[in-house]
Amino acid sequence: MAKKIRVLLAKPGLDGHDRGIKVIAAAFRDAGMEVIYTGLRQTPPMIVEAAIQEDVDAIGISILSGAHMTLFPAILEEMKAKGADDMILFGGGIIPDDDKEQLEKMGVAKIFTPGASTEASIEFLRKAATERQSDEEIM
Repeated sequence: MAKKIRVLLAKPGLDGHDRGIKVIAAAFRDAGMEVIYTGLRQTPPMIVEAAIQEDVDAIGISILSGAHMTLFPAILEEMKAKGADDMILFGGGIIPDDDKEQLEKMGVAKIFTPGASTEASIEFLRKAATERQSDEEIM
């Protein structure tokens, strides 16, 4: 039996809009995943430390503040520094296509923009986490 997918969701920076991430948290829980929501105004070190402590498969970030080109790279850097770069990092928010492409090249697994369905994010996370768990079993 496959283990439950564990995902940490966070709102980094000064962005105070959390309705969307709460909808995603509920959808992930309804899909049978274990969800840890760290809340608003988290720093990259706080997010990565919580992810390590909670032993999650993935970190999901919601950014609506326009600071995505600062915050995602900072989280990726922190993940690498802490040896957590095997975790899946994904996110959503108001992110221009050019920035989305650049972030995915940096190592963000997937960026969801407004209008993306909760089903699409669930399907993505299930597939990515299954691949990650399979890779761990091989090691």
